[in-house]
Amino acid sequence: MDALIIAAGYGSRLREVSESKPLTPVADRPLIELGILQARAAGARRVVVVTGHEAERLEAGLAEIAARTGVAVDPVRLADWSKPNGWSVMAGAEAISGDFLLMMADHIFAAPILAKLAQQGAPTRGVTLAIDRRVTHPMIDPDDATWVQTDESGFIQAIGKTIAPYNAVDCGAFLVTPELPRAIAAAISAGKAGSLSDGMQALADQGRAATMDIGVDERDAWWLDVDDPRAHAIAEAEAPKYLPEIYG
Repeated sequence: MDALIIAAGYGSRLREVSESKPLTPVADRPLIELGILQARAAGARRVVVVTGHEAERLEAGLAEIAARTGVAVDPVRLADWSKPNGWSVMAGAEAISGDFLLMMADHIFAAPILAKLAQQGAPTRGVTLAIDRRVTHPMIDPDDATWVQTDESGFIQAIGKTIAPYNAVDCGAFLVTPELPRAIAAAISAGKAGSLSDGMQALADQGRAATMDIGVDERDAWWLDVDDPRAHAIAEAEAPKYLPEIYG
């Protein structure tokens, strides 16, 4: 299995910390390196990274990370990185055959989350999203979160930043089949902007968008969206504790 990491955006909320969000150091490790190493630990044999903003700088950094870690990393450059994140998914998926782990460059996870997610494939699922039911957890930024409403069986009914009601939050990690990039493309053809959530909602409407609850264990269910200076400070303090497989 391959992994796809989206890293094309501008990262405006983290600009006062770093000019390149994916290369932002977290306890002396670039944020994108944490994602790459976590993907490998979950079983990915290759990591495709979609670049855009400051692509040349990021791609040089990826080459250094690949050489340092021994992980096969292939960049795919998105020409118009101002487009919604679903365009990055489609671009990256073109370089991948079969199912893959999908991650956001600014999200980091306790190892059990991705390891468990990688095993969630089933014929009844076009995509599986890692979700957190702890919707009021202080680590979650309610102004930036993507919310999820699931049915009793854990399949998604609605997903988006402004939906109501909701009973979970999107953790930013997915097990994806080729159905998702096709759903994003179909949503664009139908007049949508092309966000990842557009494709997820399309699959949800077909009963093909499943979830995986990460649970409530403090160590095994730890994750963080490193999207602003506050979150970055938390990551600096806590990542070495919750990611021992990386920091030792």
